Amino acid sequence: MKKNGAAVTAQMLIRKPAATVFQAFIDPEITKNFWFTKGSGHLEAGKSVTWEWEMYQVSSKVQVIEIIPNEKIAIEWDQYATPVDFLFEATGPVTTYVTIKQYDFQTTGEELLVEINNASGGFTTVLDGLKAYLEHGINLNLIADKFARK
Repeated sequence: MKKNGAAVTAQMLIRKPAATVFQAFIDPEITKNFWFTKGSGHLEAGKSVTWEWEMYQVSSKVQVIEIIPNEKIAIEWDQYATPVDFLFEATGPVTTYVTIKQYDFQTTGEELLVEINNASGGFTTVLDGLKAYLEHGINLNLIADKFARK
């Protein structure tokens, strides 16, 4: 299928060292405090893991393509059949600039707009939750509340 070159980027400064922020995405016991509720294992290059959002009865399989400790996590996400890169730039001894980029979407038109909207809003919410959790120790339940029934 032809890829269209569309990409989504979300970013946030986290006031924690790069190693701490990187580990928050590698270790599902930490990640569950700001993103998914359950992960089948630590992220390791060449490994496939499953992430679950139990409150929505949704799961997604993720293939880990590349890991550069404290700098990059590259995955292929089955939900959209797209790559996603998590980039960690140490901007000081206790600050890290995190960028999440999803790209090579395989859809066009209205379907692409929906995917881009969902990815942009979703990754922004993940980074907001990460910031609250790592900097202040607060789980804001952002993902659980994002699609809560009215």
